[in-house]
Amino acid sequence: MSRILKLGIIGAGEVFQVCHGPCLLLLSHLFKIESICDLSPKTVDHCAQKFNISHRTTTPQEVIDNPNVDVVFILTSDDSHADLACAALKAGKNVFIEKPVSLSIPSIEAIIQAQEAASGARVFVGYMRRYAASFLKSFNLEVASIPKILYARVRDFSGPNFNFVSQSGTFPVRHNDYPQASAEERNNRLETLFAEAFPDQEITDDRRKFCRFLGSLGSHDISLMREALGFPERVVGVSANEPFYSAILDYRNKDGSKYSVTYESGIDEVPVFDAHLAVYGEKKRVTIKYQSPYVKGLPIYVDVDEVNEQGEVQHRSMLASYEDTYTTELQEVYNAFANGAGIKSTVEDAKYDLQIFDMLYKRWNEQQLSQ
Repeated sequence: MSRILKLGIIGAGEVFQVCHGPCLLLLSHLFKIESICDLSPKTVDHCAQKFNISHRTTTPQEVIDNPNVDVVFILTSDDSHADLACAALKAGKNVFIEKPVSLSIPSIEAIIQAQEAASGARVFVGYMRRYAASFLKSFNLEVASIPKILYARVRDFSGPNFNFVSQSGTFPVRHNDYPQASAEERNNRLETLFAEAFPDQEITDDRRKFCRFLGSLGSHDISLMREALGFPERVVGVSANEPFYSAILDYRNKDGSKYSVTYESGIDEVPVFDAHLAVYGEKKRVTIKYQSPYVKGLPIYVDVDEVNEQGEVQHRSMLASYEDTYTTELQEVYNAFANGAGIKSTVEDAKYDLQIFDMLYKRWNEQQLSQ
């Protein structure tokens, strides 16, 4: 019989109620939630009852110090990730953090240092799109068969998230009974992170919005792009016009030839989820199309259009699995923390995303200064 990993959840909001909570219940042969925490007493009471969790609290340290907890899940807003991760690692607990790990390189480096001092405790970062079976199997195999990439496009137009959440069948609740001081504390943490992300610069509203956007929607795509294509050589240009952001990046093939990657992302009010990564070769195009992760079981297809030996255009569409990305990812979490398997999405790996963010900020600043 498999060892059951005992979890402590910090953050009982939407991502827990819609994504992680239901998946963890269906994986009850691998996980058991021992403790749950949220700053909202009503939210934590609701989730403790709904998901049958024996211990509930509004104090994160109680979850971290709980002797029954093997792994701490940090599902809070990104401003608190670093402090909570460092505290959990100091207590010798393994940690799962929803992306983004944090919004600044110094805060991620603090987590790395805490992990190094933790005598074996490790961090798993929740980049669930990178664990999709269609990405790991069909997409990567088809892209590898392209002799030379000519162009690639990374897109994430998510639409209004509420539409997908409200139709997910998970019936999440939202309460506003937070402690009066919590909003000010959160803003103070955010301002510290903004100052680290934009050192020696005025922290304008445009910079705040750009940073928060990359940390939220952008971190999905940047991480996926990096795993599929590698790290970019440089950022050619940036367009930051809330609520849409785009950039052109330079990449290089193994033979030394260059190609461009267009990154485009934004949120409008049209409830159509358009998230994909497309790679173009001379005679082959490969595209992976993601669906909203808030509706369980939606298929992730890989489409291929190519010219065959007879000069005909062939179209193929592949689906590696209907298993949702959170379920796939959580099984990898189990293998890492119960069986000692390696972790792909480490905190060290996540730092590369912040380095790309920094490249985008610097190019954006250069453009503004030249205007």
